[in-house]
Amino acid sequence: MDEKVLEEIRFQQEVVDKDTESPLYLIRQKELEISGRVLAARSQAEKTVADARKKAQAILRDAEAEADRQVKRHTEEVLAAAEREAAEIRASIPEQTAALKAKLEPKIDEAVEFVVRAVTSV
Repeated sequence: MDEKVLEEIRFQQEVVDKDTESPLYLIRQKELEISGRVLAARSQAEKTVADARKKAQAILRDAEAEADRQVKRHTEEVLAAAEREAAEIRASIPEQTAALKAKLEPKIDEAVEFVVRAVTSV
């Protein structure tokens, strides 16, 4: 509670306690009652804001944790797919190499003749 407000309330209580029958006393009593309500409302509002901030922090923390889990899961899925693709490529290398050799075999003699002609014609 604000120290200045408390001091004002104490001052008003001291003043009005001297004459409890006057209209001023009733007015000041009402002012004190309203001031109390205002202070209680302010305190409740501050508590509500503090609770909301805590909830927001918890929501943010949970969202960050969920995002981290999703990133990790997605990364693992992408790496697994890449590893499967690499394994398929490695597995197909001997077959592709054999096919390439079979395709080049008939052309080796032709290639040798081409190189020999190129070298001897200079």
